[in-house]
Amino acid sequence: MTGLFDLSGRLAVVTGSSRGIGSAIAAGLAEAGARVVLNGVDETRLRRACDVFREQFGHQAVHAACFDVTDAAQVASAVADIETSIGPIEVLVNNAGLQHREPLLDVSVENWKRVIDVDLTSAFLVGREVARHQLRRGSGKIINICSVQTDLARPSIAAYTAAKGGLRNLTRAMTAEWACGGLQINGLAPGYIHTEMTQALVDDPEFNGWILGRTPAGRWGTVDDLVGPAVFLASPASAYINGQVLFVDGGMTAVV
Repeated sequence: MTGLFDLSGRLAVVTGSSRGIGSAIAAGLAEAGARVVLNGVDETRLRRACDVFREQFGHQAVHAACFDVTDAAQVASAVADIETSIGPIEVLVNNAGLQHREPLLDVSVENWKRVIDVDLTSAFLVGREVARHQLRRGSGKIINICSVQTDLARPSIAAYTAAKGGLRNLTRAMTAEWACGGLQINGLAPGYIHTEMTQALVDDPEFNGWILGRTPAGRWGTVDDLVGPAVFLASPASAYINGQVLFVDGGMTAVV
């Protein structure tokens, strides 16, 4: 049974993985045996993350690729280089994302496009380039990191909500076109996760109280809560699961 979740020898690329959720997922995949390629746009931060990973998993198991996931030319070049220099990309985790909090009437077109580009368009760009290679081989896994905002909405995060809703349907569109070629494309939707980026919300008594009351599990999620589901979707155990979004949210989307 454990072989179903074994990722030994597989190469996984995780975008936006120099910290936070992406870093935790990359570490989980490495612990399951995968070789991992970390990605980010901040070269210094990416190099530090890579050094930490290599201390834990070994030099040969960890690589770094610094490129902008919203730049089509950089994406195409980086994916081609990984395929040539490191190995075939068997697992892709589209994790790169950002948040922008502002009332919808006040959001500038520039900020709207910035969120859509990073949170949605990047998954299209990176996913498409990786799929070109995976389809030729007849196998591959793509995991798009969605959110509870894939299904829900709150005031002040309209662009993020629109992007994550679009990411669910991009996952379905990828499935409609690529599942017949041996790929499994699914989404992983975290609930409210306690990270460096959400620390200010955790520290806000009113917001923290709302989260604890709104979540049946009665707590914030942790990055470790996402590791098992990510390994599952990356592994042979999910070979007949396609076009689905797995919510890891403590039950938040299950209740009113």
